[in-house]
Amino acid sequence: MEPLEQYMDKLAGSIQRNSAFSKDIPFQQWRDGLATAFKERLGGFPEIAEELQPVLLERTVCSGYTRERIEITTYEGLRMPLYLLIPDQPLYTPAPAVLAIHGHGYGSREIVGLDPGGADRLGDPGLHKDFAVSLVEQGFVVAAPELLGFGDRRLEEDLTSGEPGRNSCFRLSSALLMAGKTMAGYRIYETMRALDYLQTRQEVKGERIGIMGISGGGLVAGFTAALDERIACAVVSGYANTFADSILTRNHCLDNYIPGILLEAEMPDLLGLIAPRGLFLESGDADHLFGPRGARFALARLETIYGAAYHPGQVKADFFTGGHEIHGEPAFAWLRKQLA
Repeated sequence: MEPLEQYMDKLAGSIQRNSAFSKDIPFQQWRDGLATAFKERLGGFPEIAEELQPVLLERTVCSGYTRERIEITTYEGLRMPLYLLIPDQPLYTPAPAVLAIHGHGYGSREIVGLDPGGADRLGDPGLHKDFAVSLVEQGFVVAAPELLGFGDRRLEEDLTSGEPGRNSCFRLSSALLMAGKTMAGYRIYETMRALDYLQTRQEVKGERIGIMGISGGGLVAGFTAALDERIACAVVSGYANTFADSILTRNHCLDNYIPGILLEAEMPDLLGLIAPRGLFLESGDADHLFGPRGARFALARLETIYGAAYHPGQVKADFFTGGHEIHGEPAFAWLRKQLA
């Protein structure tokens, strides 16, 4: 009898990918088919968008930019806070914007330079490296939504645990799965609602909006860009890989798993839905969760897909010396070129 690990590897590898990219199918036909199937696997999105009903919660003048905390409606009965960072000196007026999507940690405050309680953080910025602040310093308007299950959007048992980094991913993901929905689907749709809000702001040039996310935020960033063509370009940090080489190699957070997705396609093909719009990958050579082998395979697959879309130069990568973390400068420079 073969080892259980070997059996599971064979199972994942032997599945027929019904919507995988093929050069034999016209590019737009392939894209439309996979996008439709992907939305269904995610649990679908509401047909009618709720009124955003934005409310300003706080406004702080910072060095070089203004930080607002705003709350909007995403789903019926569900509100989402986000930070909006507005530069004093934008790249141009109205300004290009970037959606900044945090990963696992204590939520949106972690990428805007704040501690869990909302005060200015004095210590180590961690793997996120305050990249939303770095983006506003580039001259972008930046929206940093609070993903469901983190920060202020946790279940009461986690909010009162005294552990700001303790998330509600497992219980919320489980409940959504039982209802035929997915956490990935909810977070992607809510990010689309943050995009809806950005497009209402007079400071923002609506057709020049990019997205950048790290780790679990890389999932949200990449897949939101894949399914929402209003996003001009995307930076996916510490996530672009294959499912086989990443989340299927270890115990991982339940929010990563999309039932039946391998019946449609592997991760690089899902990210390939972004083509021909710009896509930039960040991958550390010591990333223990989304390692370089799978990342380089993903890049090669994406180069094939972008070639079929007649824009091979629109997919780039930064393979840097480091771990599971934001790298930054090459991605920021690329975003400036894409959005300016």
